[in-house]
Amino acid sequence: MVTRKRFIAAAAAGALLLGVSACSQGSTTKQPDAGSSQSSGPAHIKIAYQQWGPGVVMKNFLTGVKTEYEAAHPGSQVEIVPVVASENDYYTKIQLMMRSPNTAPDIVYEDTFLINSDITAGYLKPLDDYIGKWDQWDQFEDTAKGAARGQDGKTYGVPDGTDTRALWYNKEIFKKAGLPADWQPKTWDDVLSAARTIKQKVPGVIPFNMYSGKPMGEASAMQGFEMLLYGTKDTLYNYDQKKWVVGSQGFKDSLNFVKTVFSEGLAPSPKDALSPNMGSKVGTELLPQQKLAIDLDGSWIYGNWLKSGAKPWPQWSTVLGQTAMPTQDGSGKGKVSLSGGWTWAIPAKSKNPDAAWDFIKTLQTQKNAAKYATDGAQIAVRKDVASDAAYKSSSASTQFFTDLVSVTVYRPALPEYPKVSNEIITAMESVMTGQSQPDAAAKNYDQAVEGIVGGKDSTTTKSTGQ
Repeated sequence: MVTRKRFIAAAAAGALLLGVSACSQGSTTKQPDAGSSQSSGPAHIKIAYQQWGPGVVMKNFLTGVKTEYEAAHPGSQVEIVPVVASENDYYTKIQLMMRSPNTAPDIVYEDTFLINSDITAGYLKPLDDYIGKWDQWDQFEDTAKGAARGQDGKTYGVPDGTDTRALWYNKEIFKKAGLPADWQPKTWDDVLSAARTIKQKVPGVIPFNMYSGKPMGEASAMQGFEMLLYGTKDTLYNYDQKKWVVGSQGFKDSLNFVKTVFSEGLAPSPKDALSPNMGSKVGTELLPQQKLAIDLDGSWIYGNWLKSGAKPWPQWSTVLGQTAMPTQDGSGKGKVSLSGGWTWAIPAKSKNPDAAWDFIKTLQTQKNAAKYATDGAQIAVRKDVASDAAYKSSSASTQFFTDLVSVTVYRPALPEYPKVSNEIITAMESVMTGQSQPDAAAKNYDQAVEGIVGGKDSTTTKSTGQ
């Protein structure tokens, strides 16, 4: 799932195309019918995922499941292929890999917002025949199932978790600034006021961080901009009219917020913010070293600070607080969150899809799903994991971020979204660096979106139908 974006396990990333050599020809043994519980012979399976920064949670999780699977399937080999890349580069690299049977992995870690565009490109295999014979599918929440479903109604991935987003804040820095430990901002102005107070009273600390600009990719669009936009009266897409929204005041207001935090020096410098390593730096340096007061970020970030994380920090649960991101003026539901998620998918050109499905089922047993949800700081999507006492007590912030699901918004997971998202990021970067004023950047965005989605007939100025 900036999607979901994950800066821990994978998520959080250089190069690669992966040092990918041609995929193994795999087993010549006859494979079973779709949905069977075991392969009838050994197979060589390649599984590709994003590796970025110092996090090892996903690597360790996959290594454990590999051992389990190979023991249950004598002679089979599971090759774990880390794609070392930042988020958007990861998307590009796995799409290049999936184009050819010679480089396609058998399993790929797929962000839900890319599913429809990758279906359109012919990269993914529908899993309905497998799922129809799997007695565990009913354990998955309907919203998670929906995120893995294409516009054609077929399912293209098995979700492994979801996420929400909110404001993390440092209580000790707040105390120095004379701000409340139980901080509950009601409007954007409340957030800006706190950041300005910190800048004035606690010099040397970054008051506020929101991801912005091209190097942070989808994290900028989703964790940054859309957390603002969906707190206005406007949206990206009108589901009633089935049209993309342009010319909205909410879009301009969101860009003005970006301008304010960067022009007033409330955010990291544009140079630092435009580092592709910014997500990792926030989780492993700025927050644990108490150099950042407020961070607009994901539910998963505390995974960095667990014993199994990249930067163990036992004090995090008492030093940091969490509060919901408020809507622009406190109207509507009063708070906003966005959710994403990731899935385990099988490329259309996989040479061992049946064995790949067997491995996905092993990845998503109740036991393994609970382990990853706990170690990877995920919001569980299996009902039996979500209700598990050990999972619910695994983190001081689990309940807070789970409760945000009631107000959360999902990105329009349509084939055009990745290109629209890139235009959002372009607009943000032009404003944060002072190259464009918000109104001009919004106008450029509107023109670009019209070109992406097929002209004015595919756009609207009305943001109804969320």
